[in-house]
Amino acid sequence: MSNYLAGGKVNINLLQENASKDLICLLDKCDGPKVIILDEGLTRPIGLIATYSLLREHDVKEVFILSYGKLNNFREKVKNVIFITRPFLPHMDMICENIHKESREDLTHREYHLFFVPTRSLLCEKRLERKGVFGNFVLIEEFRCLLFPLENDLMSMEMNDCYKELSLENDPTCLYRVAQSIVMLEDLYGRIGRVTGKGHVVKQVWDLVSKISLEPRKPNSKANRNYITIDHLVLIDRSVDLMTPMATQLTFEGLIDELFGIDCCTVELPANKFVSDEENVNTLTHKKIVLNSNDEIFAETRNKHFNAVLMNLSKRAKNITSEYDETRSGKTVQEMKQLVSRLPYMMALKKQLSTYTTIAGLIKELTDKTSFRDLINLQQELILGIDSDKVLPSIEDLISNKCDLIIVLRLICMQSVVNSGLKQKVLEYYKREIIQTYGFKHLITITLLENAGLIKLQTSSRCYAVCRRLLKLDVYEMSEVDPDDINYVYGIYAPLSVRLIHHISKSDSKVLSDVLPLLPGPIVEHVNYNTDQTSSMNFLVDSQKVVLVFFIGGCTFAEISALRFLSSLEDSTVEYVISTTNIINGNSFLKSLLIPEINKTLCNK
Repeated sequence: MSNYLAGGKVNINLLQENASKDLICLLDKCDGPKVIILDEGLTRPIGLIATYSLLREHDVKEVFILSYGKLNNFREKVKNVIFITRPFLPHMDMICENIHKESREDLTHREYHLFFVPTRSLLCEKRLERKGVFGNFVLIEEFRCLLFPLENDLMSMEMNDCYKELSLENDPTCLYRVAQSIVMLEDLYGRIGRVTGKGHVVKQVWDLVSKISLEPRKPNSKANRNYITIDHLVLIDRSVDLMTPMATQLTFEGLIDELFGIDCCTVELPANKFVSDEENVNTLTHKKIVLNSNDEIFAETRNKHFNAVLMNLSKRAKNITSEYDETRSGKTVQEMKQLVSRLPYMMALKKQLSTYTTIAGLIKELTDKTSFRDLINLQQELILGIDSDKVLPSIEDLISNKCDLIIVLRLICMQSVVNSGLKQKVLEYYKREIIQTYGFKHLITITLLENAGLIKLQTSSRCYAVCRRLLKLDVYEMSEVDPDDINYVYGIYAPLSVRLIHHISKSDSKVLSDVLPLLPGPIVEHVNYNTDQTSSMNFLVDSQKVVLVFFIGGCTFAEISALRFLSSLEDSTVEYVISTTNIINGNSFLKSLLIPEINKTLCNK
């Protein structure tokens, strides 16, 4: 379906096609015209696997967002009303209210169906029974879409509350879904040759994978043939590296996410910044822009340091201008034909260039502010451990000036990680200042962060300081335009998670034997001796081996860019493919841990 998904050794297009086929199969069980009532949180993920035109081909007349109240008036008379939702109790209440408010005539002539994504829930079904609507459903099915394809090397489960469920609610449901998704990947791409993991939840996931693997596979499963596409699976528990998501990302895509928020490859930006002469300024307040490697300009710039992006865009603008000039000065008929045939491509490129130059301009307005530069400098001082064991005057100033609390909390979390916890008097001081400035309710906020392991009291061991030295996490000399190390994605800081993954994929036992015991959680190591090595592409040709990295608890765009950078190196023997429970930045990560009432009072980023 999407060409940009098929560029790597692991053909992510297969994942999209498989999910699309499963969805269509479910829809076709409901014979006749149909309307879909879709859980709002699934609108963009479902859009990644099925276009509206595809749904129309299968008799879907309209799609509405699930909400409380009466169902919308449908433009056409339909027989089937299909609810597609995640198994959340509040969503069951919405569905119950929708059905209760249907007229007697509608209840008589319509058939109602419910598709859970990714698995059905007994608790949800009991809620439907208790509210008296369970019997209204002709079909209750599962749409087992565990992973959504974002790029040709990136998949996400879009489980935004995964870390909260694990660290605060002690709910391991998401781990079972992670295990199911790994088994599903084996069905699509063949057995995984080797597994390495680190972290508290990693062992639980691998134990679940081992149990699920004992069940009979699908008849067409490539795992039955011991086929290999993925040579090595690396499982990373987010709690192993809590520093990385707290730091500000400095790549183009990372900054778009930090400043504006990316949701399923889509960002919403002020429409008036993109309006051309012929468009009506008043029609839209926000413009939705899809960010993926389908756009050549974005594919070139997404993983670069932001300062290098501006230079790249300027260079491309000059190249396009010179090509346009050539079209006007073509010498022969043949030359003119060739230039004219390139015009549509050049026009598309020019439009892309305009879009991303505008986005870069919006970012530059914010990053040029003194407050942003001071924040980056403070973060870099924390990363280096400069005077980080005491109350920092810079954090004091931010609190006294009532700076965005999320920014303050990110800095305190970074200070806690750097020092393997905060001294009692430092932590108490920060608590007192935050409560006095932002309100007593934020005692709950700090307690939640403590329970999640982001803020803690100092221990005698200084694990981070040792890891920083052994893994060379702080690199002073760097080139933003032509980097030779992954530290460019955060300035002077190389993400601990990516350094660890790199050493694991190289089987660097000398470094790993020193570093792994310092990090939280057990180590998982498994070799699958039953795989047929001759089926692996790497056995046949001298090429890169494929390493699938699975982040449990979320990963950042900067970490993704760092892994892509390692894959792109001339001497690289590894091609990294990334899978994650969700994509995070420091703001979204912290907000996911807080209670909704507090989140509403915080600044929207």
